[in-house]
Amino acid sequence: MKCIINRKAQFSASHRYWLPELSEAENWQRFDVCTRTPGHGHNYVLFVSMAGELDEYGMVLNLSDVKHVIKQEVTSQLDFSYLNDAWPEFQQTLPTTENIARVIWHRLADHLPLIRIQLFEHPQLWADYLGNGMEAYLTVATHFSAAHRLARPDLSYEDNCEIYGKCARPNGHGHNYHLEVTVKGEIDPRTGMIVELVALQKAIEDHVVEPFDHTFLNKDIPYFAEVVPTAENIAAHIANLLKQPIRDMGAHLHKVKLIESPNNSCEIYAADLEPADASHQKNESVLMPV
Repeated sequence: MKCIINRKAQFSASHRYWLPELSEAENWQRFDVCTRTPGHGHNYVLFVSMAGELDEYGMVLNLSDVKHVIKQEVTSQLDFSYLNDAWPEFQQTLPTTENIARVIWHRLADHLPLIRIQLFEHPQLWADYLGNGMEAYLTVATHFSAAHRLARPDLSYEDNCEIYGKCARPNGHGHNYHLEVTVKGEIDPRTGMIVELVALQKAIEDHVVEPFDHTFLNKDIPYFAEVVPTAENIAAHIANLLKQPIRDMGAHLHKVKLIESPNNSCEIYAADLEPADASHQKNESVLMPV
């Protein structure tokens, strides 16, 4: 029987984004505060996912052996280091989150049956690498607060309550929405980036957070005058709003995850979006390996 196992590890390290061939103004425009000297640090959290058949002892691998390999090949070398100088791989390509994940994969691939490396730079930024050349995934997390009411205008109040329960109450209710936007693309061999992080964060802020935050979605967002703002419909609309701006940056939107409450969340995959903004249709798909 095949099984996937995951091992968590951590290391603390600093890095700086700076390309000597660019001017100070160009570096600042591209990397913002990450250009500051002598750099800045993070408490990185690493998840190593492996797959294999269960052996006679009920294990894919001995986790003590896995722990030793990760420590020997990765964390003992990166912990309390300046990443730009820690490994030769970071001399030519900057140690961005997605590039660190890629390099860690190649450092471990000869020792462990990897299927995924996931690296958190902090809780709002992480990367996934699946061993596909220079292709990787980068996720940015943010939040906004908004109110909504779930009710179809063509139905009676009683019918809406039957469908949507308390969410159909006339004056609506609010949520602190947690939003995760995952992009997919090729890691640039010089910058180490799938997409310029500053530009991606600005696109999410401009197209989603700023217009959605502290609104009553049904009345303040024109799209939801016609479409019931369920979490699914909100996520699909966000995906449609971001798909083209991310493509213009040279990457591809992979997934939007919207967490409405600790108990409710939904995921929309860009590959499932309809050509027009028809996010009132429910979308379902399968995520990359977890």
